[in-house]
Parts: sequence; C-alpha cells; structure tokens
Amino acid sequence: MAKVLCVLYDDPTDGYPKSYARDDVPVIDHYPGGQSAPTPEAIDFVPGHLLGSVSGELGLRTFLEKAGHTLVVTSDKDGAGSVFDRELADADVVISQPFWPAYLTPERIAAAPKLKLAITAGIGSDHVDLDAAVAHGVTVAEVTYSNSISVAEHVVMMILGLVRNYLPSHQVVLDGGWNIADCVARSYDLEGMHVGTVAAGRIGLAVLRRLAPFDVKLHYTDRYRLSEDVERELGLVWHESAADMVPHCDVVTINAPLHPETEGLFGDELLATMKRGAYLINTARAKIVDRDAVDRALRSRQLAGYAGDVWYPQPAPADHPWRTMPHHGMTPHISGSSLSAQARYAAGTREILESWLAGRPIRDEYLIVDGGALAGTGAHSYSVNK
Repeated sequence: MAKVLCVLYDDPTDGYPKSYARDDVPVIDHYPGGQSAPTPEAIDFVPGHLLGSVSGELGLRTFLEKAGHTLVVTSDKDGAGSVFDRELADADVVISQPFWPAYLTPERIAAAPKLKLAITAGIGSDHVDLDAAVAHGVTVAEVTYSNSISVAEHVVMMILGLVRNYLPSHQVVLDGGWNIADCVARSYDLEGMHVGTVAAGRIGLAVLRRLAPFDVKLHYTDRYRLSEDVERELGLVWHESAADMVPHCDVVTINAPLHPETEGLFGDELLATMKRGAYLINTARAKIVDRDAVDRALRSRQLAGYAGDVWYPQPAPADHPWRTMPHHGMTPHISGSSLSAQARYAAGTREILESWLAGRPIRDEYLIVDGGALAGTGAHSYSVNK
C-alpha cells in the first residue's frame, strides 16, 4: 500500500465554503489541438467546488482510502520540523500545486528513500529539482494543459488592467473619490500596441489568440518556431531571442518554463533595452526575472507597469519588495487555480494516480521525468544540468 503526501494551500479565512457563487462550471472535454481533458475512471468531487485547499483534498481521500492507501494532507511545508518534512520520510508519492509548492530539493529527495512519484496538480514542475529526480529515479508528472487557458485568460486580464490603469481607478471608487483625471493620467488603449510573448507554447499561443481581436501587433520568440499557417493567421512576427524581441514591444508577457536558459533572463540589462513605458507581465515563474531589477525599473519609470502572478519563494514574505513597488498588479499565484481549473487538475491528478498504482504507463503528455531521464512534455519544455 502507498502513502500519498499531499500539500495544499490553506482553507479560506472564514472556513471551507458551504455554498458557491455558481452552481456549475462548463465541461471541457478537450483542449486546443485535440488533447483530451483528464479521463479518470471516476471522481469523488463536485466540479466547481474548492478542491485545491486542505479541506478539498483534491477529492482524493475516498478513492485512496477505499483501496487501502494512506493520504496525508497538509499546508505546513516550510521551516524546520514542518509536517511535510516529517511525513516525507516514508512517503511514496508527493502531490503539490505550483501555487503552494512543496519544494522537493535535492536534500529532501535524498531524505525520502521510498519516494517514487512527484505529481504537480497543475502545470509547471520547477519546484521539483529535476536533476535530483533523475538521479534518484523519481517519476515527475503534471496535469499538462489542465489550467493553461486559465493562465492565458489571467494574462489578458493583467495586460488590460495595467494598460487601462484599472486597479488604481477601482481604488478611487473604493476610497469614495471621483477624480477622473487621476484615473486617466496613466490610461491608454491597447489597440495598435506591439505585444510580444516569451515562449509560444500552450499558454503563450493561447494568449496570442486571445489578443489578436484587439487589433494589436503580435510578436513572439520560442525555441520552436510556430507553423507558417499559424504565423499567417495571427500576423505574428517571430524573433530569434527575447533580446531581439523586447525592444519592439509595448507589452511583453513571459510564458516560458523556468530552466537554466530562462532563469534571471529579465535583469537590468534586458529591461534597459525595452521601450520606456513598456509593460511586463509574468505568470510563468518569478525567477525568470530579477526581483530587484523589476523594482528598480518601475521606480525609474523604465517600466510603466509590472503584473505578476508568481513569486519566489511562495508564499512571499510580508516584506517582499513586489508588494510595495509602484504601478504593479501582483496577485498571489491564483491564475491557474480557478474553480474551473481545479476540477480539471484534480481529475488529472487522480488519473495519474490510477495509472501509477495499477502499474500502467502514465500519459506521455503528463510526464516530466521518467525512467531516470526527462520524458514526454518534460523533454520538450525543460533542460537539466549536465
């Protein structure tokens, strides 16, 4: 029998919901390009309910305990003596979300001799040290595409929020004010702007498709160039690198995975080449940008705004400079954890567990590391140190 250790974020401050704003969520059975949505044998949850917090348990307890397995769920993942560290020693499986990551460092993996499978409930597995996973034969899997569109929608929202100066204008209303000039002095139209994405995979391409109707000029850079048909359809301009692309853009959105080639990419040097007054959006990973360089670029007015949904570490400390830097639109890594997305990534987590526990192959598109090497989606998206 397996011990499954699941790390989830805390319940709402006023308790686990007894009712919800809506009665249902749309059923999504496939994604753009044809990949099917998760197809577990069954589910023990109501789609649209809060599954990503501790009491939600990703809907896994009945399934696992009925089969004789042990499920431990906690939000306590950091610091000496955390529940996560105590329970990890004899865990066979670790599950966590990118929004509340259980950082599987080389030291933690070495201290978990029974660990065989690390599942990301969502997408993005950089909180797992992939080199260590390869070395110790730990399979790493994620629910690919489950919340890609959720994140893409969040990107578009953040772009519009910054360019139209929405958040400060809303604050004027909350504060009882009505000074229109205060609101519009930093408000522009997105129409006609040049918008570029760093990476045009599932999320980046979805962002481009959603922005095309705004009559913007679209740019992208990616290690894999898109087809001529897609470039022609969306009017895309391809650039060989981020350094080549960003000087042309009024808005840049980062949609790349974190790996050695992208870590620290947006530092003082690259930010200085952006158009003065450009906007930078980052729902990918915080370490792709230099924390303090972003703060400096906003204070010097090199950037007109920065909106991000990712921090390092997560949760971010109260004194993190991104909480107080000017002209930001930060959120606490919620882009991929809408109630709609949770239904999909909870189902995908169960699908992965069903396959692994039964000794069946895990879907190739879910795999990041398997058999002591990068595999599936991981071989396409990540790189490891040699």
